[in-house]
Amino acid sequence: MSARYAFTKGLKEVRFLFCQTSEQSAAVRSFLSRAYPTMKKNNPNVPILIREASGTIPKVFTRYEFGKEQSQILEGLTDKQVEDAVTGLVKNES
Repeated sequence: MSARYAFTKGLKEVRFLFCQTSEQSAAVRSFLSRAYPTMKKNNPNVPILIREASGTIPKVFTRYEFGKEQSQILEGLTDKQVEDAVTGLVKNES
């Protein structure tokens, strides 16, 4: 599992936005509780930002060199689907 969270070298930042209490954000909260320590251990120099705000639709953003950014809405996904979505973004520079 830890190899899944080895970010690509061009990745400069990962940002999670979600609601602290909504059911739509439950899988993101579960994923972060489980995976954040491993992501941070494998990528100590990459900021992993967690932004919680009431009523926010769960979403993840990745920022690469030269200001290139990608995002994906995580609403309605399971914990495993959130993991797959995040893994796809942090390993893809295109």
